[in-house]
Amino acid sequence: MAATAKKPAKSKAKSIKLQPLGERIVVQREQSQDQTAGGIILPESAKDKPARGTVISVGEGRMTKDGSRVALTLKPGDQVLFSSYGPDEITFGDDTLLLMREDDVLAVIE
Repeated sequence: MAATAKKPAKSKAKSIKLQPLGERIVVQREQSQDQTAGGIILPESAKDKPARGTVISVGEGRMTKDGSRVALTLKPGDQVLFSSYGPDEITFGDDTLLLMREDDVLAVIE
């Protein structure tokens, strides 16, 4: 039998169809660093969760008092910094996504 080459594992977050409601966004957190600047390898329990990630999907926007919607300023693919206390973690298989309000985003990385 011939050996078949395995394809590298891809993140399923980009293929997940998760549409947030209102002014919420879905973000995939960046991977935490495995090593310190001094070369010490960190175990999983000692790693800091980074407060940066990529926007996967966005909601329709905020509803105003007169019933109209104000579109969100973020779009899928934006690199963002967010507050660490704001997001809710959602797990899909091996991927952990964050659901948060647009107000929880502190800055867009360009």
